[in-house]
Amino acid sequence: MKKRDFFLVCTAAVMLAVLIVAQFTGQSIAAGAWGLSFRQEGAAPIASADAAHLSKYGGAYLGDTTKPVIYLTFDAGYENGCTEKILDALKKHNAPAAFFLVGNYIERNADLVRRMVDEGHIVGNHTMHHYDMSKLSDKAQFSKELTELEGLFYGITGKELPKYYRPPQGIYSEENLKMAQELGYKTVFWSLAYVDWNNDAQPTAEQAFNKLLPRIHNGAVVLLHSTSQTNAAILDELLTKWEAMGYTFASIDTLFSS
Repeated sequence: MKKRDFFLVCTAAVMLAVLIVAQFTGQSIAAGAWGLSFRQEGAAPIASADAAHLSKYGGAYLGDTTKPVIYLTFDAGYENGCTEKILDALKKHNAPAAFFLVGNYIERNADLVRRMVDEGHIVGNHTMHHYDMSKLSDKAQFSKELTELEGLFYGITGKELPKYYRPPQGIYSEENLKMAQELGYKTVFWSLAYVDWNNDAQPTAEQAFNKLLPRIHNGAVVLLHSTSQTNAAILDELLTKWEAMGYTFASIDTLFSS
């Protein structure tokens, strides 16, 4: 090998090593959609961003992996007739959950929002209009998307909205995380989800269980959509199965206090 070629190969190797180290030590958080890679059944996945670096901005996607605890979260852009059954199942299992809601949901479903609060669940901020928040570089615009929803929630419940934020579609940037933190929010991603949001192609119960049972893990933050007919139909059985596997359920309040 020529000296010049040897130098180029070494340089490329060093650059690759730097990229790998940066990826796994959380040197930066690139803008993009939240993603997960499952490597082993029953183990937490590798996520788009490093947990330690996320925590610097008040963000989290995973709890304590030494404890068999599950954090249930639901996203809702609209009501699809499923939420009452979901709330019934949560109540039966004494399982707290967080519902990340958008503006039109709160405007049109005041009774369900009040029931969530009355039954001990957290209502989180999924923004007023469900925009791609990574495109809002202006802090005033970013803030408006969150504070307008806060006002809606207060008008319906007479309570301050808990300061938990979930980026619409899981699209985020490091600047978003900073702005949310400056507004007093903790950003909640997830470590387990499945394709449950398409109402024209709902998974069967078997398909749902095949995704959600093998991939559950200690400290899992589970994202389900409360618009899903499948989720409404299986939730009682799903929680029963997870309990039989030794898991308990906790509020995302404890996700950040642990």
